[in-house]
Amino acid sequence: MVAVINTGSSVRSIFNYNENKIEGGKAELIGEGNYPANAYELHKDSRLKLLLKQLELNANVQRGSVHISLNFDSSESNISKEKLMEIAHSYMEKIGFGSQPYLVYQHHDAGHPHIHIVSVKVKSDGKRIDMQNIGRNQSETARKEIEKAFNLVPAQGRQKEKTLHVKPAKSSVVKYGAAETKKAIAAVLNAVIPNYKYATVGELNAVLNLYNVAAVQGSKDSRMFLHKGLAYQILNDKKQPAGVPLKASSFYIKPTLKNLEIKFAANKAGRNPHLKRVKNAVDLAFMQNRIKTVSDLDRILIQDGIKTVERRNEQGILYGLTYIDHKAKCVFNGSILGKPYAASGIEERCGLKSFSTYSATDKILDNDELKNKQQHSSFISAGELQKIIDSVLQPEFSTDFVPSQLKRKKKRKNGKGQSDY
Repeated sequence: MVAVINTGSSVRSIFNYNENKIEGGKAELIGEGNYPANAYELHKDSRLKLLLKQLELNANVQRGSVHISLNFDSSESNISKEKLMEIAHSYMEKIGFGSQPYLVYQHHDAGHPHIHIVSVKVKSDGKRIDMQNIGRNQSETARKEIEKAFNLVPAQGRQKEKTLHVKPAKSSVVKYGAAETKKAIAAVLNAVIPNYKYATVGELNAVLNLYNVAAVQGSKDSRMFLHKGLAYQILNDKKQPAGVPLKASSFYIKPTLKNLEIKFAANKAGRNPHLKRVKNAVDLAFMQNRIKTVSDLDRILIQDGIKTVERRNEQGILYGLTYIDHKAKCVFNGSILGKPYAASGIEERCGLKSFSTYSATDKILDNDELKNKQQHSSFISAGELQKIIDSVLQPEFSTDFVPSQLKRKKKRKNGKGQSDY
């Protein structure tokens, strides 16, 4: 089970979101907590009024609405409504919302079973519920306890499957209209945007493109680009645009450029501890294998959960390389890792290009001198190799990944302090 908690300034908005799903035949109200009667017996306005009245008890609370989704593995599609309500009641009790009024909706518009819970963070006595770190603390504890109590698929296993095997959007849905197109795009956005750490639209697109979705900014002189607009579009099997782009603001999670830019800043810091892992994996791949192409490198790295994405121009010339670490859920442009990991650096290490270490005087060297210099730098020198090894062995963070093959063995000492060989 995966729990997602969001707060907002308008409980009316999240209430209407779920009620509109009911009217569209994509959801149903399956229960409630702390209402004077069964929620489905009450008029829609009465259900909302109770939540609004409780919020009015503390006018100082600016973000008083609470919207929770509990997501289950696709194999658990046969969970009964009664069991879903038991899970909802248990979860709300464990995170400190057991006495709050709340409504529970079951949605049917995604590839996995899930429920939405709408509540407020103002208590009946007017006090505010502190939700700082609730996701990391109370919710995480509740999730683990509920998984055991109700025999659910653990979130760790489900999350790994979700990030490595996100179902790509199919261009065939375009012919079925905007609703199906939006549903297909939303499924990919919901899996990628909250879970991966990326710092540019380009890095985000590196992941989205894997699942046949693209974030579109428009040409640099277009009205969309000048007004910092953003849209999302399905790609066909040849990674070409298919159908009409849909505005970012039309999706529930609001993946607009303005909101993404806020994530960019946080993601830059959040992914730093994982940067070394990718560099180590690349260095180790070159040390242990004879790599002749970028595709060779990709086949080796993917075994460790790292995918390389090539960017080529119309002539097929490689001009960019991005690394997607599916295990750490981080995305890095090669240039961020350093020159040896950028597109040109990788091609040099593959032997596809000569190392660009010659000075201007090389132009006037005679042929024999130039051949002699090339022989010493045709692939990688011993000194350069040692620098890479030293870099791998030099820790930046205590939790950095260091391949066991590169760890130096310590000599054991006997009781007299003599080396034991």
